[in-house]
Amino acid sequence: MTYDPDSFDPDNRPPVPPAETPPAPQDPWERRPVVPPPPSGVQPTPPPAENPPAPPAPGARPSSAPVPSSPPVPPAAPPADSGGYAQPPYYPPDAPLPVCDYTTDSDEPCEEPSRVKRWSGAAVVTSATIGAVIGGVLVAAALVWAFGLFPGSGQTPSTPTSSTAATPANFSITANSSNLDIAEAVAKKAVPSVVNVTIQQAVIDPFTGNKSYQDLGNGSGVIIRSNGYILTNNHVVSDADRILVSVGVTNKVAKVIGTDSTTDLAVIKIDGSGYPAIQIGSSKNLQVGQWVMAVGSPFGLEKTVTSGIVSALQRSEQAQGQSGYDLTTYTNLIQTDAAINPGNSGGALVDDQGKLVGLNSLIQSPSGGVGAAQSAGIGFAIPADFAIDIANQLIATGHATHPYMGVTSQTVDESVAAQFGLNVKSGALVRFVAPGSPAEAGGIKAGDIITKIGATNVTAVSDVFSAIRDHKINEKVPVVVVRNGQTLTLSVTLGSDSSNAG
Repeated sequence: MTYDPDSFDPDNRPPVPPAETPPAPQDPWERRPVVPPPPSGVQPTPPPAENPPAPPAPGARPSSAPVPSSPPVPPAAPPADSGGYAQPPYYPPDAPLPVCDYTTDSDEPCEEPSRVKRWSGAAVVTSATIGAVIGGVLVAAALVWAFGLFPGSGQTPSTPTSSTAATPANFSITANSSNLDIAEAVAKKAVPSVVNVTIQQAVIDPFTGNKSYQDLGNGSGVIIRSNGYILTNNHVVSDADRILVSVGVTNKVAKVIGTDSTTDLAVIKIDGSGYPAIQIGSSKNLQVGQWVMAVGSPFGLEKTVTSGIVSALQRSEQAQGQSGYDLTTYTNLIQTDAAINPGNSGGALVDDQGKLVGLNSLIQSPSGGVGAAQSAGIGFAIPADFAIDIANQLIATGHATHPYMGVTSQTVDESVAAQFGLNVKSGALVRFVAPGSPAEAGGIKAGDIITKIGATNVTAVSDVFSAIRDHKINEKVPVVVVRNGQTLTLSVTLGSDSSNAG
């Protein structure tokens, strides 16, 4: 039907299309559409009830029973307009919303699904582990209780008795009658007998010609007699122009009584008497693992004590003298892990009774950050039995003598044995016998291989030297040699090295 404006008939108007209803505005804080309020003066029209009840039949009495109500069903979405916009459905304020489905692109309002708490795999493993540990502890506690290892359980573990069971060692040290533990008591007893030894060098002023002294280094010493005799190392005092000894708060000038470069021992003396002399012990019965304490002045720090154990015995070392020409051979040294540093030389190594068992002399360690040797837990001490014997000789005569046999030898190993066609794999091959020496008198010849001296098995040249030093001058010593495939036992009476070397 067409519309002609010239033939307007107010009673025959064309139908006017209904106006498009704009979508209801959305409240940003709610998921439900906001229902706009009705215009003023107009009563809102309630939404039509769903499934309205059928009107009663004519003449029928209304029933008083309540009509069950069903939850409101949201109406179907209105048809999309010409622009393709789908208006969201209307939900009354009290109507429940559907559960959100995030797999679609729908803009329909919905409620978040309720979250169900679930255990993760890590939590399950952790819980199981904790439960297993707690269960294991409970089982172990039950077993311990069952075997009577808890105090008061009424049962004690049985141990077989023996008539030779070891008993704890008894410590009988007394330090000024004080009730101190072993380390404190030993330190209190031994420290007063160990002094600091400062080495000084003479300096001449080129302008005035005056003589003065400057410190060159320091070491330690042990008072062995109350009238001022002090035992120390030869390398501590060998280059000194003047020696100062710190006794308490006083510095006293000491004089050299005697030195022995071959054993690295020296005795010096200060004037006066009544000094606290150390108690002399014995190194003969020392055992590996025995507790010891080192006392000295490392880096000039006087009265320093360090403790450790006897790490090994019967060690032998060689050291070049400070002059560069003399060689000192140390035999039967005591190895200890008590910290020994530069300045400890000449200090005391004492046992758990505070008795002198060794004289600290050497350390073996890599160079420190400034080029000086540092402690690495490997220190050596000259045995007290040997050191005191040398000290007594130095005090009596000013020099020391040592046992002497008179041979020059070479260490035998597999290469030497193959070179000379020897039938032994270790020992000391005699290369030279000094004329008129104890070795010549005892029948030792060049070409013999020494395998044993006294109770010492000889596997190297150092063993020959240490074995001889273990004996006394004029002592007869059995010497076992291999000569032309035959083993011989010879008797050698040791002499003195006072006029010989060997």
